[in-house]
Parts: sequence; structure tokens; C-alpha cells
Amino acid sequence: MSDTPSLSLEALSTALSDIVAAAAPSVVAVHSRRSLSSGFAWRSDLVVTADEALAEEGDIAVVVNGGERRAATIVGRDATTDVAVLRVEGGGLAPVTFAPQPVRTGALALAVGAQAGAPLSTFGSVASAGPAWRSMRGGQIDARIELDLRLRRQAEGGLALDAGGRAFGMAVSGPRRRTLVIPAVTIDRVAGTLERLGRIPRGYLGVALRPVRVEGNDGMGAMIMSVDKDGPAAAAGVRQGDVIVSWDGASLPGVGALLRALGPDSIGRVVSLGIRRGGAPVDLSLTIGERPQA
Repeated sequence: MSDTPSLSLEALSTALSDIVAAAAPSVVAVHSRRSLSSGFAWRSDLVVTADEALAEEGDIAVVVNGGERRAATIVGRDATTDVAVLRVEGGGLAPVTFAPQPVRTGALALAVGAQAGAPLSTFGSVASAGPAWRSMRGGQIDARIELDLRLRRQAEGGLALDAGGRAFGMAVSGPRRRTLVIPAVTIDRVAGTLERLGRIPRGYLGVALRPVRVEGNDGMGAMIMSVDKDGPAAAAGVRQGDVIVSWDGASLPGVGALLRALGPDSIGRVVSLGIRRGGAPVDLSLTIGERPQA
């Protein structure tokens, strides 16, 4: 029997191990309150990790390759794109270099995280690679990439690598146990803003909303429960009790869709609101403001 297949498998196995070993210096374990995940060096003193896997409060530490534990602080985090940036005490990390070329459906892929100072890897393929999309929380993700592999909780926030060992994003857990990738271009855009500002600016209307049923409007509307007297809605003439039934001429599918429209690029944009006030139609023009810092 020919030994060629076994040699090919051995060569593949060795290549995969070499890829993991080469990525290991850039990958760290992230320890936050009752949460273990991974991250990677984006700058020599900055680590990017998955926001969803990061505890809301308490001390944070990273464990670098080899086992050294270091304190870390949050520079900024954005739940809508699942990106968080940590500053690591001491610096000296090995920043990852992202691959410029897009990934293709069917290509081999690895997810590499860290656990207790050692790499943690899993192997599979790119199940799908599609266009830009918005997360359920309204974040703009520049490509929808799904991996056909099982991501351990401790590896969430680690690197997604192609068969050449090139990093193309961050591996995160998606709905129904899917493994998604936050692509490199999204990470650089969001992490860069978090490094500068500590937050991602969001659009602001200055109202509290509640979904309501509206006859003759596909059944949906958003009732104004309260109005910030200094906010954009008040300046536009919106009143408590008004019901928003359209946004820029389109029927309102729900409150969630309206909130997702208030991304960073919405600030300063002028939109038309179709409102019902006491049953009568009212059209208003509103300039979206910037959400105040908490």
C-alpha cells in the first residue's frame, strides 16, 4: 500500500502545528471576573478581545505566551461590534499583522486562542464569506464570515487564521453556537476609535420609546414615552405621546430597527419623521445628535 496519503496528512499536521506556534506569541488569555477568554496583541501594549466574553466589572489580567500574568485595564469597548481594547501593563507584546486579502468560502481556517499561557487551537473551514452586515445591536461589520469549527469559550476573542497562517480577524461565538469572525478591517476601525476616544460615538434622538400597534402602518410604531428637553427630538418639535410611524419615508419595522439606525455615521444626519399625534399625521425634520457620555 502506498504511504503517500499518510505523508500528506503528516505534512498537513506539521504545517498546522507550525501555524499555531507562529501565532502563539501574539495571543493571550484574558481573565476577567468569572470569565476566561482570549485576545491578541493589536499594538505592543494593547490587546483586542471579544467584548461579549469580558466581564462587566472587576479586575482584568492577561496571561501572555509562556505563562506571565499581567494586569490590564479597559481602554474602551463596543458591544455592537463585539470589540474591546485592553491596555496591558509592561507592553512589549508582539502585535499581529492582518492579511490584506479577503477569505474565500471553503478555505481552510484555524482559530487560535490561549489558555494558561499556552495556545489553544481548533481547525475547520470558512463556511461562508459574505458582504457587510449589521449586528443585532446595530454595529457595522464589514464582512459576514462564518467558520465551520467548534470554538471553545476560552478561545473566544482569539485569532482567525487562514491556511498560510495569516490573520484575517477575531473568532467570536455567534447565535446558535455558530463561530463568526469580526474581520480585520472592522477591528482596525473600531479599535482605532476606542484607542482615541475610549468609546464609539452613537446617534441620539433624546427620547424614550415603546413599541405599539398602529392601525394601517403594518401594525408597528414607536410611542414617545419621554423627551429630553435639551435633545434633538425636542428641538425638532417631538412631544411625549407622539407615535413614530415612518423614518425617512419608510415604514418603521420596529423600535430595534430605529435604534440600529443610530450608528456612528448617523450623527449630524437630517431625517424625516412621520408621526401620529392624537390620530393626526405630522411630519417633522430632525437632526440626529451624538449620544452624551454616560
